[in-house]
Amino acid sequence: MTKEQKELVKATVPVLKEHGVLLTTHFYNRMFTHNPELKNVFNMGNQQNSKQQTALAMAVLAYAEHIENPGVLMPVLDGIGQKHTSLDIRPEHYAIVGGHLIASISEVLGDAATPELLEAWTVAYNQLAAIMTGHEQNLYSKQVAKKGGWTGWRPFVVKQKVKESAEITSFYLYPTHGGAVPDFTPGQFLSVRLFLPELNLLQPRQYSISSAPNGEYYRISVKREAGTELLADGMISNRLHNFVNEGDIIEVSAPAGGFVLNGDGDHPIVFISGGVGQTPLMSMMESLIKSGSKRPKTWVHGCRDKNVHAFKEVIEHWEGKNEEVKKHIFYNDIEEATPDNFYEGWVDLNQLGDEIFEPNTEYYICGPAGFIELHYRELVKKGIDKQLIHFEEFGPQTLQLN
Repeated sequence: MTKEQKELVKATVPVLKEHGVLLTTHFYNRMFTHNPELKNVFNMGNQQNSKQQTALAMAVLAYAEHIENPGVLMPVLDGIGQKHTSLDIRPEHYAIVGGHLIASISEVLGDAATPELLEAWTVAYNQLAAIMTGHEQNLYSKQVAKKGGWTGWRPFVVKQKVKESAEITSFYLYPTHGGAVPDFTPGQFLSVRLFLPELNLLQPRQYSISSAPNGEYYRISVKREAGTELLADGMISNRLHNFVNEGDIIEVSAPAGGFVLNGDGDHPIVFISGGVGQTPLMSMMESLIKSGSKRPKTWVHGCRDKNVHAFKEVIEHWEGKNEEVKKHIFYNDIEEATPDNFYEGWVDLNQLGDEIFEPNTEYYICGPAGFIELHYRELVKKGIDKQLIHFEEFGPQTLQLN
């Protein structure tokens, strides 16, 4: 890019800050009108709740702000790339997206979209597309280099369907070819693709792997969504609950994701989860226990009540067999006497004593966005180094925690 083109892109930052979501909403409407086949690629639930539009607006703004040195965005771009490879996004998709994005800039900005500005953004987009496709090709190459690895979609059979609580059911997925499954890093997710008759579309949805690597199967643990006006995400989860049974075959992509366990060192580790957010942390905890790690491990979990508390017996078993494992469970409603380390109300780290704030302790947080933000800020207030706090927001990444 020329210096003049970079200045033109940076000059759009104020507009993107004020009207970014308007632009990306127009973009998605335009793209799905002209290329409706892409509705089978994109998660339409995230279109319905506007999360995808917001996430894209934030990404475009960040790119414009850092056009002089886009390399500083690689941690963010890696997260996007991980999601893209789980959805089998390929270079040809970038060409389609780019055409609609530039056209949307022209249509939304009107007379302000001069030929020079549109050319600058075309060059900027092509630069970004080259970065992303190169990074994603590297991720694809790493996938196929693993024993049993693959890219794209592969059929898996549901060999076990296990009810974990009133809301959460686990699905044990084995490859139909009967071979091994590649290892993954605890904390990663799979994409599952199902046909939704309600939308007449194939739809993908990401689910964290809730078991440790074992070479034989992947386990996902899915929450049933309540209500009648469900977004596509809820439709996929409920279709798994209501229609997918043992012996059925579903399409799955290879494990991906950057919210992963740092298995190095012997420093303490604290897992903090809300509701179904415990699933990637289950994989991390099981992996540490199976490895024989003696790191002090604290499990902090909150949910409505014992009826919706999944994996309760598993955590209790781990605590009973491993002296370095401690648990603290919060229920919104407690109707009867409970053992020690059960608390009523929302998860409150301040109730747990100073030992969970030991120096060099590492924290992994997963749950709804508000849950993550609350505990992240609480830990920072306690003086915890931000580099030791890891978190995962399910869905498009819209949290901005500094």
